[in-house]
Amino acid sequence: MPIASTFHSLSFSVPETLIRFTARIRAIGIVLGLFLLAACSDGHVSFPLSPEAQRSLGDNVSVIILDPTNIANFTSPARGHAPSSLPVGRDWSYLVGAGDILSVIVFNHPDLTLPAGPQRSAAESGFQVGNDGTINYPYIGTVQAAGRRVDQIRGDISQQLATFIPDPQVEVRIAAYNAQAIVVSGEVRTPNRQPLTAVPLSLIEAINAAGGFTDDAEPRNVSVQRAGRIYQVDVQGFLSGGLRQNNPVLRNGDVVSIPRLRAEGAYLLGEVSRPDVVDLSREQITLTQAITRRGGLQQTRADARGVLVFRTDGARTLVFQLDTSNPSGLLLGTRFVLEPGDVVYVMRSPIQRWNDTISRLLPSVQAINTANDIPD
Repeated sequence: MPIASTFHSLSFSVPETLIRFTARIRAIGIVLGLFLLAACSDGHVSFPLSPEAQRSLGDNVSVIILDPTNIANFTSPARGHAPSSLPVGRDWSYLVGAGDILSVIVFNHPDLTLPAGPQRSAAESGFQVGNDGTINYPYIGTVQAAGRRVDQIRGDISQQLATFIPDPQVEVRIAAYNAQAIVVSGEVRTPNRQPLTAVPLSLIEAINAAGGFTDDAEPRNVSVQRAGRIYQVDVQGFLSGGLRQNNPVLRNGDVVSIPRLRAEGAYLLGEVSRPDVVDLSREQITLTQAITRRGGLQQTRADARGVLVFRTDGARTLVFQLDTSNPSGLLLGTRFVLEPGDVVYVMRSPIQRWNDTISRLLPSVQAINTANDIPD
């Protein structure tokens, strides 16, 4: 059966989000046809391919015979963890803003301290920063608060109270943080708005405070919108890759969006028990795992020497060939990690191609014999 017909005759369920990969399969199917034409000699495939056969494939196709000397190059996905361009911002300092409530205590002067009382909290009885950024304090009147640290506000109040009180001992605290906040949305369990406080809030802490990732979250592609720009942050790079800069401290007004996991898969075709799409979205899967999870090779039809993996690399196509006719080949396959878009094709054995040819010819031969037996 022609290779192109093999691709079109296969029928298996493909998730809707993976349909866009079908165009890639057709393109690789053409390359596969060229590969087989170059590698075939009187109906047999020679493994490994001769240099002459490889050259006939063209400059944009490279055939790589997998063996113990090169398998280490393919034991992890080529896609690494990219460092984020979002400023890390470890030098966090909270600036008071409109809506914050300040608690001001003047030691030994209870008349200058608003009592919270047994039924009132400090947040309820404190000084709220107005829209103009100020608070109104006894004796001294208006005090600028917005855009300043609490130690700056304390120094200002102490300096002005010194006119009325000798050596005032003043303590200023933020009783309620209302001015600065960030938003976490998307694939987290409890999307929410989180106030910023004097304690720095990192991206991971914000996600955890929103209930953590859902099962459908894509931690590699978290976006943080800040000051009109959108930054992409590979949070997985911090969790498993140790990239410290991928866990930045958040700033006022940041909007964190967690996208839904994008379906990514490899395609298992040819002489396997169950041709299918192999889901690579949630875990790394090796070549041997992909084949065994789909029932393994068809023992009577497959050429175990011809397990091929097609992978696009820009304008080039890489063709990996693995000989699984012996246990060492299967062991090598446990180290070869599939990447999204890979097409795995298991070739048909020469004897099976012969049997298929005979089975197609037999009806014609029988019809001819029947016609010859009819008397004139």
